[in-house]
Amino acid sequence: MITHHHLDDATLLRYASGDLDSAFTIVVAAHLAMCDQCRKAVRDAEEIGGHMMDHVAQAPVAEDAFDKMMARLDAGDQEQIEVDLSRNADPESNVPLPLRGLIGDHLDDVRWRLVAPGVRKHEIQMGKKGESSLYMLNISPGMAVPEHGHGGAEMTLILSGAYRDKLGVFGPGDVADLDEDIEHQPIVEPGEACICLVATETPTRFKDFIVRLMQPFVRI
Repeated sequence: MITHHHLDDATLLRYASGDLDSAFTIVVAAHLAMCDQCRKAVRDAEEIGGHMMDHVAQAPVAEDAFDKMMARLDAGDQEQIEVDLSRNADPESNVPLPLRGLIGDHLDDVRWRLVAPGVRKHEIQMGKKGESSLYMLNISPGMAVPEHGHGGAEMTLILSGAYRDKLGVFGPGDVADLDEDIEHQPIVEPGEACICLVATETPTRFKDFIVRLMQPFVRI
């Protein structure tokens, strides 16, 4: 698989250092399973980080630091997301390996909810309130998503089909790593529905007034 749209360097560094929340971690891991270039970039970042840690001067640590850390883990204050970055080894599956534990092995098995004509959604529940949202969209061929922007970061990974916008054509494996400055109107390519995985910090900011009125019911 050849991908044309990749993760930002800042996102790769944040992922390598464990600085992304659960929703964005899952999208990045799924993209890495589909993209040789970004997977290599993460390995390079991890090697550089490990080299830097080896040469950082040690700082004094309180005697009870370990006990406090274990107490926080027992209390559930920290959540660890483990994802497998291995390539999709099952020829029968069309789901990236890091995503299979959440939605199953086949995109055909996903349970969709109709949220608008030509648009279906599948919500993926995250562990903690206040975290970024994670969901999937299934958008019919030729469908134009209303023009919109974002109140924060948004990351969209194409799993099947394709769409185009002012940034180009996004097909399977491509990821749109966007910030609050980007406004766009994706239009799904003819012939096949576009299925994508989306992580968002805040709800989408639609420009059309009628669409904004409907947004609480659609929950996008």
